Amino acid sequence: MNVQRHKIICAPEPRTLELIFTPEKLEDLSARYELIEVQASEVGSLDPKLLSEVRYIIGQPPISAKTLDSLSSLRAIFNVESNLINNMPYQTLFERGIHVLTTGAVFAQPVAEISLGFALDLARGISHNTAAFGDNTELWGGDGNTAARMISGADVGIIGFGDLGRTLRGLLRGFSCNIRVFDPWMAPSTLEKYDVQPVTIDEILHHSDFIFVMAAVTTENAHFIGRDAFAKMRKGCRFILMSRAEVVDFDAMLDAIAAGHITAATDVWPQEPLPHDHRARTLPGLLKSAHRAGAMDEVFKGMGDMVLEDLTLLDRDLPPQSCKRAERETATKLRSKPVDTN
Repeated sequence: MNVQRHKIICAPEPRTLELIFTPEKLEDLSARYELIEVQASEVGSLDPKLLSEVRYIIGQPPISAKTLDSLSSLRAIFNVESNLINNMPYQTLFERGIHVLTTGAVFAQPVAEISLGFALDLARGISHNTAAFGDNTELWGGDGNTAARMISGADVGIIGFGDLGRTLRGLLRGFSCNIRVFDPWMAPSTLEKYDVQPVTIDEILHHSDFIFVMAAVTTENAHFIGRDAFAKMRKGCRFILMSRAEVVDFDAMLDAIAAGHITAATDVWPQEPLPHDHRARTLPGLLKSAHRAGAMDEVFKGMGDMVLEDLTLLDRDLPPQSCKRAERETATKLRSKPVDTN
């Protein structure tokens, strides 16, 4: 007996199906569904009859109101880039009960781990002292620790307490830190369940030895950590930027580092790749990473696992559980730029 396979539009740019699925999982996906692989820009020009038969979309191609009208059988959009772009009528999607799902939670563990690595390096001067051996300027014993401090018992501020912030909090438990959190999208009682202190942004700035920025860019917070904010930080504060560069005034951050007021680490940049003559490349006191915190093959393959699990549930008319559902109140407020390089 022939069983009709549901149709899936596959436009996962900048990802590919081969990136997010193991060969075995991709074979399973191809056996269970009819895959329509197109460029994101081509979705709107597909035949309306074909669009009417599509049940799922993998990717976040631009979808006009007219195209959405044709997608009469659509049940879910799997956004595997994980930054919601304001390129589709989200409110209409929600009104029709179409799930908008993201796989961003897969990045939480690797990003949290490297964030802790950056903090340890900034606290103990690991890479700085390693480099000193290259020109015979290393300092031995206590002489090499005049600016060092421990994370254990430190005052830690976390800005943004979504998947990244919560996972980082778990890693910090063994350090017995005093952790303050600023996240205006979360209720104080929810934050307190994670054994953190909900505070204002000013309290984070004034009272932190380490500040981790894990907040996504929204219509409300672009560049909200600016020159005044850096001036309020404790001298010697370690500032770790992990979410998106647009959350901070990047030039103000570099100026605060150059002045010796803070040290910092960043995995994200206002322009990627970074221009070869950018002053950040040679700025002492700044640890640099090329937007690689979560870009690991095992992490990308985790996206495919999440998608397959939720497809199985949706096929049984059950709600998705592995991917994160976009919320109607916040979907159109997110403004993180999509990535160009996996």
